[in-house]
Amino acid sequence: MHIQLINAAGGLKEVKLGFSWTTFFFGFFPALFRGDLKWAAIMFVAAFAVGFFTAGIGLWVPGLIFSFIYNQMYIKELLEKGYYPINEHVEHQMRARGIIA
Repeated sequence: MHIQLINAAGGLKEVKLGFSWTTFFFGFFPALFRGDLKWAAIMFVAAFAVGFFTAGIGLWVPGLIFSFIYNQMYIKELLEKGYYPINEHVEHQMRARGIIA
């Protein structure tokens, strides 16, 4: 399910709730393309570190972990930057998933 968040200036972001298939298949690149440089760098370093210590065998492990949590982290950062749900249905979906209290 996709949700829409809007800020006071009228900027609209559409973000998927739940598992991030793009992060699963492409690693840190979705975060990089979204302009989320902090999490792109964290994902890259995590993948590099695990890949280095496991001789490349465990390179996929951080991607799998971040696939489950990245969209939720991205939504929380957008909320901190001043975005808010576009309507009550979106707000209800976010409350049901524990993104907002």
